[in-house]
Amino acid sequence: MPDLGLKTGTPDLQSAGPLLFHPDGILFAADVRAAAVFAVDVTDATVPDSVGAVDVEHLDARTASLLGVDRADVLVRGMAVHPSSRAVYLSVARGRGAEAAPALVRISPAGELTLVELEDVPFARVALDDPPSLDDERQDTWIDGTAETTQPFEYAGITLQLGRVPLARSTITDMAWVDGALLVAGTSNAEFTSRLRRIAFPFDGALQASSLEIYHVDHGKYETASPIRALIPFDGGRSVLATYTCTPVVHFAVSDLVPGALVRGRTVAELGPMNQPLGLVSYDHDGQEFLLVSGTRHPLLKIPAASVAGQEPLTEHLEPVGLPREALDHSGVTWMANLDRTNVVVIQREGSDTHLRTLQAASL
Repeated sequence: MPDLGLKTGTPDLQSAGPLLFHPDGILFAADVRAAAVFAVDVTDATVPDSVGAVDVEHLDARTASLLGVDRADVLVRGMAVHPSSRAVYLSVARGRGAEAAPALVRISPAGELTLVELEDVPFARVALDDPPSLDDERQDTWIDGTAETTQPFEYAGITLQLGRVPLARSTITDMAWVDGALLVAGTSNAEFTSRLRRIAFPFDGALQASSLEIYHVDHGKYETASPIRALIPFDGGRSVLATYTCTPVVHFAVSDLVPGALVRGRTVAELGPMNQPLGLVSYDHDGQEFLLVSGTRHPLLKIPAASVAGQEPLTEHLEPVGLPREALDHSGVTWMANLDRTNVVVIQREGSDTHLRTLQAASL
């Protein structure tokens, strides 16, 4: 492995946030509270002969037992799959609120849970240079029921679990490895709040950032405040696809992400209101690429990736429009990650329980 600028020590991870693996197996762990990203060598060298599926029944109860907390105090904040070992890593908050302690949990291909100890490990850290301050009066709205301020809110006959949190709680919302760099989505202290940062790795302290503008179909206007909720590379790394609350899907060309610019994305789909997307992945089946979008209220949605290129920008206030989509019979799917290009590992709610399941391309 090349020199990645890692030094042995103990990462001072203050909060649980999104996870992402570098192609060489280095784990990027977002620390939302500290407005920083850690790169950690988890030394996960075990390479299985094959991994057909990773499944864990009663994931929430087993994680709570591992961490020594009540099941209600287990809150997943990120999920990623190691590119070699195919182990699933979970970023877990022990409790709710900004002060919740973080934990990193590893799930082996055989379904065994272990706590990842972050002492005397090779790591590096980069701090964001433009996060919202803790006294910023602006707020973000979460409708996934995880904010400690969550209250039921009824609109058009639908009850939402709505919580308002300080903008700093959404400083980092997702990450993607694109065109040889780490992209970090979230919010900033700028007037145009929505931010997409490009960070070179190994970390050298240099960050480039663009503000984002999208047409929000359900709201009927251009917006610069709402952050990306989920992000993936697309078209061989020449672009990215992003999802937002209520639920636009937006295409950004990587070449447009000029430092300091206000970049307008191409809204290619409106998947329906009153929904916070949680996961966005792509997978391959029968020689075609498909997208999956999971969220808080809508069913798991399948979209043919080939339809993105020819989709004209959506710029009118309309009912759900744009890319064709199919609602799949896989209810309760929240977090998602690629096990490989033909298998997607998901966290799935069933009643009061959650489970880790692998969805095979042929079943989607």
